[in-house]
Amino acid sequence: MLRGRPRRGREAHAATGDDPVGEADPLDPAQERRVRAVLALGGVPQADLPDGVQQVRLRLLERAASGREAPRDVSAWAAVVASNLAMDWHRAKRRQERLGERLAALRQPAHPSGEDSSVLSVAVAQGLDELPDAQRQVVVLRFYADLPVRSIAEQLGVPEGTVKSRLHTAVRALRARLHEDEVV
Repeated sequence: MLRGRPRRGREAHAATGDDPVGEADPLDPAQERRVRAVLALGGVPQADLPDGVQQVRLRLLERAASGREAPRDVSAWAAVVASNLAMDWHRAKRRQERLGERLAALRQPAHPSGEDSSVLSVAVAQGLDELPDAQRQVVVLRFYADLPVRSIAEQLGVPEGTVKSRLHTAVRALRARLHEDEVV
């Protein structure tokens, strides 16, 4: 499957057709160590390193399954993929932190002396709690995580129109709730 490196261990079995597991590991031990090192140097915590290595393996297997040729230098390709995964991990972590900060700010008044903002924050938080899960999810992703509709649709595996519909329904419900409680 991979060119440019000697066949050893499980790969030797795969080449002869008697692989006991069924499929050769697309990464040899040296490549796996390199991937782990790139992920670790990229700031990925130790606990998440095995998942990162598996992601690299998966991408290599998906590449082969789609009929594309194996990379010329699998080790370099795997290092680039690992580096991209580390960046993705940091982006996701920052997005989660921002979301947590925004939700905390929503639940705690920004200005303790400003009774109006406190009442509004509490009313919005209660309104969010009352929304169905699917609607709450798109509101949080759109307005608190600052994700565009297209990204939300891709992440949730639903059409963009569904995301827009859920947002519209949720915002309308929140607005009605705020008017009903005479907050706005």
